[in-house]
Amino acid sequence: MRYDVRHVTRFDYGGNVKFARCNLRLKPIDWPGQVLEDYRLTVEPAGRTSTGLAEAGLAHVTRLVVDTPVRSLTIESVARLTVDRLVPVPAADDPTLGEIAALALASRDLSAAGPANYLFPSPLIPLDRDIAAYCAEDLAPDRGSLEAGIALARRIQRDFAFDPHATLVDTPPREAFRQRKGVCQDFAQVMITGLRAAGLPAAYASGYIRTIPPEGQPRLVGADATHAWVLLWCGPVRGWIGLDPTNGIWMAGDHIVMAVGRDYAEIAPVDGVVLGSQAQSMSVSVDVAPLA
Repeated sequence: MRYDVRHVTRFDYGGNVKFARCNLRLKPIDWPGQVLEDYRLTVEPAGRTSTGLAEAGLAHVTRLVVDTPVRSLTIESVARLTVDRLVPVPAADDPTLGEIAALALASRDLSAAGPANYLFPSPLIPLDRDIAAYCAEDLAPDRGSLEAGIALARRIQRDFAFDPHATLVDTPPREAFRQRKGVCQDFAQVMITGLRAAGLPAAYASGYIRTIPPEGQPRLVGADATHAWVLLWCGPVRGWIGLDPTNGIWMAGDHIVMAVGRDYAEIAPVDGVVLGSQAQSMSVSVDVAPLA
């Protein structure tokens, strides 16, 4: 499937902003099963930009500096991709979770894609005893890694309610777990907490998912949103397998990976600092359009 993805972020300020410095992690990375064909980034008003790799995690980073007074800032990211990714099928010879934990500890791959980076707590995803106990019900060491992973994703999807008003971007996993409510970021962070507590390498994936409108209703341009899910390392043969606890499904052809990190803080689509205005508002419009 080929997609055009348009992601527009607009900041409106209560007064003149004299200086802004932002990190933009909007360009989709190279990842198994997807190919980036074309990419364009537009900033209005224009600022100075430089590109590079993330200091942590897997992301393309554009560093933006605006040093002339502005009252608003619009960042438009447009990508065309081909996604060809099949749904994984658990097999009898898949490594068990116990074997995965041992393989991850023994791995010599210390790159940003290696399992060692994702074994331990991170600033936004600390260990939590209650979440660990909840997830442990699906994470017996002798259970197949893919079978266990999808079972946990589906249980979180059943047990938690999607509620965009229940949490904020900085709500800790423990609070979302207590409420059993939240959004995709919360569900991913709860699942990652449990996987890491079991000694398993688990990463936070940021990107997009194609949404299909109800039958008989038109597809609304700009009504899509960024999405978050979990990547579980299932050994050197299987590699990273995507699990979407918001929907209780595997990462497959409807998912587009933008960045991968230990948690949201490492790969936020846009972050930075501004000087000169205390009041600001932000709006985001995302459109994931499948191409014929």
